[in-house]
Order: sequence, then C-alpha cells, then structure tokens
Amino acid sequence: MTRLSVNINKVATLRNARGGNIPNLIQVAKDCERFGAEGITVHPRPDERHIRYQDVRDLQSVVQTEFNIEGYPNEKWLELVESARPAQATLVPDKPGALTSNAGWDTIAEAPTLAPIIQRLKKQGIRTSIFVDADPKMVEGAAQLDADRVELYTGPYAEGYSNHAEQAISPYRLAAEKAAEVGLGLNAGHDLDLNNLTYFAKHIPNLLEVSIGHALISDALYFGLENTIQLYLRCLKQ
Repeated sequence: MTRLSVNINKVATLRNARGGNIPNLIQVAKDCERFGAEGITVHPRPDERHIRYQDVRDLQSVVQTEFNIEGYPNEKWLELVESARPAQATLVPDKPGALTSNAGWDTIAEAPTLAPIIQRLKKQGIRTSIFVDADPKMVEGAAQLDADRVELYTGPYAEGYSNHAEQAISPYRLAAEKAAEVGLGLNAGHDLDLNNLTYFAKHIPNLLEVSIGHALISDALYFGLENTIQLYLRCLKQ
C-alpha cells in the first residue's frame, strides 16, 4: 500500500499571508494524521516564505506518522534536519529563490556534492531520498551514492497525462523498474492530483510513498480537509 504524505507548505503560505497563527499549522498537521494521512512533509526554504525553520522544530515532537523534510541541502538546512531527526530527508536541487521544484538532481554530475551529504544524514539514522527525474541513469546514480530512496519528479507526467496517459507514464515505469533492480525504495511527487493519481499508482510498481501538497490543499477548499485526504487515499487503494 502506497503511503500518503501531506505536504503542508501551502497551509503555512496562507498563515503567513496574514500574520498571526491562522490557520494553525501544528493543528493542521495533527488533523491530517487524524484524518488518515500516513506522513507529513515540509519543505523549508531560506526565505521562509511558507514553512519556517521554527515550524520544523515545533513539528518534530508533534508528528506521529512519518516526518519528511525536503529541501536544498545547504548547511543551514542540514543542521535543521539533524536537529529535527525526521524519518526521512529528501534532497531537492532547487537553490534559493526557486519558486518550486521543477527538476531532479543529476546524480552523476553532482555525485561529489551529494555523497558526503547522504553519508552525513545516514550517520544520524535519517533515511535519505533523492529527488530525480524519471531517468534510469539518474536512479542508478542515486543507488551508487548509497541513498535509501529516490523520489520521482512527476511534473512531466502530470502535464502529459490528459493528452496521452500511457506515453506519460512510460518513463516512470522504466525508472521504477530500475529502482527495484538496484535496491532503492521509490517515492513520487509534484502535481499529482485526484485526476492523475490513481493511474500513476496502478502502473508504477513498488511505489512506497507519494507526497502531495498544492493540489490536496486546493481540493480541501471545496471538499474539506478530512474528505479530501480520504479521496486521495481512495485513489491509492484502487
């Protein structure tokens, strides 16, 4: 069964737009878990435009499922992760100033940068995942770096799904097969939603986790948070 990790960045964006503590990020995280989410994901950025570093510290003792911290692994982010000790750290190559994550690591060219970071996190007992494009070579490169998992960047799949679903899923199936071959766990995320999630989950073998934020929080405006989480879980169970 694929786990659903809810990315709560957009909840923090809404809170920060007005100041104060509405909506209450900590309570939302608790409620997501109560409503069935099997993980909580955050992606703090240097400008703290949504998740703040203090949010991560506050969440570390609250999250009862799996806590996943994503981000660009500069020194400040690494120190935060080491302090929070999440179940998983996901390395994402979006440098400061990036609007959102829109590409995966080149695990071959960036191996000298990534290798010591992965070892540093693993020494702390933190599972490491590398955000990669649906390219078997990048998946294999992640295995050579001794990562525990890869997270497939699903933006291109979501973009192509409505026009040609089979064509859109094809590179992801190949990447998933390579992950299984080299012994890596498999996660996925970015632009997955109620329209395209069921097809993706059905056709990708050994999918352990999806991380979904923007679409899920947007859907919750119409359907309510509890109902929305159940709708996403239903997509993964079909």
